[in-house]
Amino acid sequence: MEHLTTEQLQQRAREAKKCTWIGFAVNGALALLKIIAGIIGRSGAMIADGIHSLSDFITDVIVIVFIGVTAKGIDKYYRYGHGKFETFATMLIAVALAIVALMLLADSVAKIAASLGGTVLPAPGYIALAMAFISILAKEWLFRYTKRVGDNIESMAIIANAWHHRSDALSSIATLVGIAGAIFLGGQWRILDPLAAALVSVFILIVAFRLGIPAVKELLEVSLPEHVNEEIGRVISGVDGVKAYHNLRTRKNGNIYIIDFHIKVDPSDTIVEAHDIASETERALAKKFGTVIANIHIEPYRGQQVRPNGSCLD
Repeated sequence: MEHLTTEQLQQRAREAKKCTWIGFAVNGALALLKIIAGIIGRSGAMIADGIHSLSDFITDVIVIVFIGVTAKGIDKYYRYGHGKFETFATMLIAVALAIVALMLLADSVAKIAASLGGTVLPAPGYIALAMAFISILAKEWLFRYTKRVGDNIESMAIIANAWHHRSDALSSIATLVGIAGAIFLGGQWRILDPLAAALVSVFILIVAFRLGIPAVKELLEVSLPEHVNEEIGRVISGVDGVKAYHNLRTRKNGNIYIIDFHIKVDPSDTIVEAHDIASETERALAKKFGTVIANIHIEPYRGQQVRPNGSCLD
């Protein structure tokens, strides 16, 4: 069975924690500066944006804790590793994103209704405008940095956290548009702030669903996508000595594919030869998909009809 070594898991955890701690520090500074700028600049949108940044603290803590748990690898209680803890963290981040998005949407709708009812929204100051611009630059840099690390170590939780940073940058864009409109276009255009924020909150909800649904599916052990299963079948049937395969079942644990299947071999093969065929099949899967956990049952081939994709009924 091929899997990440303890040292590789620990290195992965170190990179993830470093990335998350940097985000934690940036989020803390931004949240404090946004709230101060919002109070001084009389901008409710900037204060809300600062509170939005505070939500990143929660997700950062979740990532730090769960990445550390994932690094433990396989033990006597978790024979498939601790990857599901990272998946659970991803789901929590998606839920946090959805909650923040709904809160922003509700607040935006209330402000739009008030503006349409004749209420003139307060005019913000230039300090709030400057802070919104700084926030966009900082959060976009943080998104790109975190996304790059997440892709390199193949961490769903880190990638999910990166998208949370991007959602904060988009929120700041809405804030920037609203503040700029309120300052330069006059009182009748201050409705731009809640309108833009409402659009961004919908986008954040979409991102939350895109992150959360795959995590939920993995926790429920839904099969891998059909195109992945088809590729797995092609790899299995392409191994010398495999006459056919069937009973293919797949699922995911963190960044690891778990693959269960039966292979048919020539009845005249010895136990050693059949074992070697199974081992070669596992190596072929690992070469194609990286770290895998393959549970292979060996059966004699007795002339069953083989489909074009290499599978058979039984």
